[in-house]
Amino acid sequence: MKAIAFVFARGGSKGLPGKNIRCLAGKPLIAWAIEKAAAVSRIDRVIVSTDSEEIADVARTHGAEVPFMRPAELAQDNTPEWQVWRHALNYLKESTGSYPGALVSVPATAPLRAVEDLERCLDEYEKGGVDAVITVTDAHRSPYFNMVKLQNDGCVGLVIPPVGSVFRRQDAPVVFDVTTVAYVVRPEFVMTKNGIFEGLIRHVHVPIERALDIDTPLDFRIAECLMASR
Repeated sequence: MKAIAFVFARGGSKGLPGKNIRCLAGKPLIAWAIEKAAAVSRIDRVIVSTDSEEIADVARTHGAEVPFMRPAELAQDNTPEWQVWRHALNYLKESTGSYPGALVSVPATAPLRAVEDLERCLDEYEKGGVDAVITVTDAHRSPYFNMVKLQNDGCVGLVIPPVGSVFRRQDAPVVFDVTTVAYVVRPEFVMTKNGIFEGLIRHVHVPIERALDIDTPLDFRIAECLMASR
């Protein structure tokens, strides 16, 4: 199977400005994603989709291709990631004449991933009968037990009231947090549907210490601590 990895990294991060090229343990954040994807033998190309010339230069320095610049309208705060995936697939179709067997999204914001995590996602995808493989980790909270929402009367209640009584987290249905470690998707699925959960989805479980998603200065500090402890 021909798989092509993309690192989607726009330049306008609000939670942590400049995060995609911010130095983490001696490397720009995006370099960790590029290098892990490049280490997977089943991935033929590692391409960065960005609207930032600065990110593009850093990406090329660390071995990624940047064959196009993402248009500004696909690099806004409210741009659906799905549309950015479609833009990348359109580029591949126009430049090579066909879609790859799989698009692998490797977000820069999960630098603690292992090559093994990407390999396992591809293993699961190659079993067939699936539109996408996502990565998950153990959930910090449960909508059945300790997650609440504001109700019309101003009080709060459980997000999903369980059938019967739940007195301990262990009594609630098992739920997971979706992580940004990796996504493996079937290109035709992306081009014909409007969201990942419209398809048949399987998962790969990732240990929580490799599943950190950097979005804030606190997340970055935690990543630094975890990197230093390796």
